[in-house]
Amino acid sequence: MANEIVTNATTRMRQSIDSLQREFGSIRAGRANASLLDRITVEYYGAPTPLNQLAGISVPEARVLLITPFDKTVIKDIESALNSSDLGINPQSDGNVIRLVIPALTEERRKDLAKEVKKTAEGGKVAVRNIRKDAMNDAKKSEKAKEITEDDLKTLEKDIQKATDDAVKEIDQHIANKEQELLTV
Repeated sequence: MANEIVTNATTRMRQSIDSLQREFGSIRAGRANASLLDRITVEYYGAPTPLNQLAGISVPEARVLLITPFDKTVIKDIESALNSSDLGINPQSDGNVIRLVIPALTEERRKDLAKEVKKTAEGGKVAVRNIRKDAMNDAKKSEKAKEITEDDLKTLEKDIQKATDDAVKEIDQHIANKEQELLTV
């Protein structure tokens, strides 16, 4: 029972960190990255479809994303989805492919993005702390129900805290990496 609580908490923390990394991937850093388009959906035959299921996305140059639709008839729909998205990048189409040229970031914009990274990461840390709180409550319930001893509870609480500390340390490392990526010209 005790191991299940720690394992469950660790798994949930890992999922929070993975989610945070996906959010970091969608923050534009002045370089072309296919994950910028992960949240873009295109109206395709009446159904919202993720862009990466309708087209091949490649990075031919450092600041260019090349979108090659599998079906050429959907190119106008992809363009309108990109224009209505929050990317702030105008697509350039030649009828067969769409190019997205990522503009270079200004120093001020880089600093704003670094602040956004910290705010996003703080949300991830809060999620990890909430998972810790849930795990601690589960451990205390197990002790009250006489499923584990008081000594086991202390050990379990230490294990949960260690998992939490490790997760927060990993989030801090991801913050540092993303900030370095943003602030490097």
